Amino acid sequence: MEILWLLLVLCMITAVLVPFLRGRRGGGGIRLASPGSPDAADPETYGFVRQELLDVRLPGPDQDLVDVLHVVQATQEWRAAAQLLAGTPKEGEVRWQRVQAFAGAASLELAARPGVGGAWLRSWRAEAPQDPGAAAVHAEFLVQQAWRSSAVGSEDFRILLEEARDVAAEAAALAPGDPVPHITRLTVARGLGYTPEEFDRIWAELIDRAPAHFGAHLAALHFWSSKWHGSRELADRFATAAAARAPQGSLLAGLPLFSLYDNLPEVNLTPNFYRSAAVTKAVEGALYAVHSARQDDPMLAHVRHLLVLFLVRMERWSEAMHQFVHIDGYIGALPWTEDPDPAAEYAIYRALAVAGYEANGGSPARLLG
Repeated sequence: MEILWLLLVLCMITAVLVPFLRGRRGGGGIRLASPGSPDAADPETYGFVRQELLDVRLPGPDQDLVDVLHVVQATQEWRAAAQLLAGTPKEGEVRWQRVQAFAGAASLELAARPGVGGAWLRSWRAEAPQDPGAAAVHAEFLVQQAWRSSAVGSEDFRILLEEARDVAAEAAALAPGDPVPHITRLTVARGLGYTPEEFDRIWAELIDRAPAHFGAHLAALHFWSSKWHGSRELADRFATAAAARAPQGSLLAGLPLFSLYDNLPEVNLTPNFYRSAAVTKAVEGALYAVHSARQDDPMLAHVRHLLVLFLVRMERWSEAMHQFVHIDGYIGALPWTEDPDPAAEYAIYRALAVAGYEANGGSPARLLG
């Protein structure tokens, strides 16, 4: 009888602690084998990029941007960046991604070499004060610095975002048809705790310029999910409405998955949460968006990256592996960029997918053949 009681207690402890330890970024508790352990499958057999070579600057391939970033960071000369942005159309998503990448590169440089890194951006702004590309990158750089180097809500955080607000307004004045500075303004609005009415005024200006811009909708969704003014209900309503009015082939059909991710509980106490109807519906919507979109859509990688997190947590190994084949090598997107070590987090999920796939009969020949 004592043994039975002991087993019962152990079962109860397991039932309580295991879900408790399944945090928002913790992978749902599905650690099959640690990467590098004797039981872990080898991602390199699938041609996947080694962890240390993963590119955190970009969500997916953009060779022109990669080449320019190499020149800029190697020489600290900004003119190649200015030329690339000047030749990037204001319509579409590519300009937004390139502005983010340049800002992120400068921010990471500064973090690695305080006071020295990112000098090319400071020179660009000083030597070309009327360049709208320089102003857009500078505004986004300040936003990234605020979230990366300051405690949210602190005085330094507020000062950086107020400066970003002013620089974004300058960038918008220099390029009236460019939606990118207005997207930066949305992020500033979230950080500074704007009222919904103040936010709606910025959103209206942006939507007039780019009604189906995925990056703009992501920034707006983060506002409605924020702890200051948002809630899961508001975020879900916004995402669902955007998905419903999205034109055929638009990745906005996958926006509810981003709303779900934004509002995941820090601690998941719901058994089988990742097999629930709500999660399944959001994942299926994102899969539909991926399959319906143009394969050269620059935002496709963003949806694929978030999909693999959910597919792995749902133990849908084969589908996760097919997404990894498309995105591998680049990790500059949610959910990885929210982790202190994006490459390590991505590599864990990738190793889990490989191990789960092979445990269920998968192989490199079957996936890649």
